[in-house]
Amino acid sequence: MRQLIVNADDFGENPWVNAAILLAHRAGIVTSASLMVTGDAFAQAVALAHANPHLRVGLHLVLLHGRPCLAPAAIPALVDARGRFPTNPVTAGLRWFFRPEAHAQIRREVSAQVVRFLNTGLPLDHLNSHYHFHVHPVIFDALLDVAEEVGVHHIRLPVERWALSLRLDRSDLPRKLAYVVEFSLLARRHRPRLRERGFSLIDGLFGLLQTGNLSERYVINLLQRLPPGTYELYAHPRLDTAAGIRELRTLLSPRVRQVIHERDIRLTTYSELGA
Repeated sequence: MRQLIVNADDFGENPWVNAAILLAHRAGIVTSASLMVTGDAFAQAVALAHANPHLRVGLHLVLLHGRPCLAPAAIPALVDARGRFPTNPVTAGLRWFFRPEAHAQIRREVSAQVVRFLNTGLPLDHLNSHYHFHVHPVIFDALLDVAEEVGVHHIRLPVERWALSLRLDRSDLPRKLAYVVEFSLLARRHRPRLRERGFSLIDGLFGLLQTGNLSERYVINLLQRLPPGTYELYAHPRLDTAAGIRELRTLLSPRVRQVIHERDIRLTTYSELGA
């Protein structure tokens, strides 16, 4: 059996993202979306999700390139003078790792974003984050604790099936190899923790190495070679950038849907796997 979760990130960032995700769900292959509860179009995204209950929604935790859920005064170690999260993951990650006061503030902010999601009344399908920053060890441990408290057992582990992905597209190879090393090392730490605490694990993920370049050709070639198992393909459809429009067209492609049908690939969600 081949099962595929097709997830759209950044739900709630702005109306252009919301419109693209809704279209990709209604007329394309998107089965779920990840919601930014501090996004400018958060309220609109929630209303759209309630009106389209087959679109499963998870939390897209924001700790980079955005504003917090808590008041900046409550998390001074995490924000700048404008009350915004940092934009450089390397410097932020190092600073937060070595500052004990940041650890407690991360835990409070993660919990606040989860609570804001739960207050929408939407079922919480999964957990991941903006720029995959939840794989930072301090953030990951906090997210595990909060996920257990609210009964969610689906956390994205961004580990690409890199051998297959690189066979399909070797462009921008140095960046892709750096991603492979970085996220594989982090996964070696995180995967045992997920298993020990009863979290679900799928067989792999696609989209990390193709960020901003998820073309129709790549997805068709991927689907034609998809091995048995359960996988997640994530994308960033939106109507306000050329890359986002290209990804939306890929998700709407009749040729992509035809390959899914021909290979008997079952489109699913994390919630359905849990059930």
